[in-house]
Amino acid sequence: MKFWIVVICISATQLAIRATGPLLFASRPLPGWARGPFALLTPVVLAALSMVATFGAGRHLILDARAAGVAAAVVCVAVRAPLLVVMVAAAVVTGLTRWLL
Repeated sequence: MKFWIVVICISATQLAIRATGPLLFASRPLPGWARGPFALLTPVVLAALSMVATFGAGRHLILDARAAGVAAAVVCVAVRAPLLVVMVAAAVVTGLTRWLL
């Protein structure tokens, strides 16, 4: 439950940060140097939350079957596999790793 409260709070904060650009610059477009960080803000926050949920437990690093699933997904993304293949491969590797361990 606490995880979802954090997700909602960070999402609201991220939305507020993204809204400040148009509010501050009103009729002017954002400068070129600001477009990149604003475009990457959402994926970076989501990736960070996913990594903390996958590999973290309090102040400890946890490497279990989920790490193997993430590694399989990274390999599939690296070879440009379709999203469905990435998801199925991660689920299968995670399941097999849990079954073996």
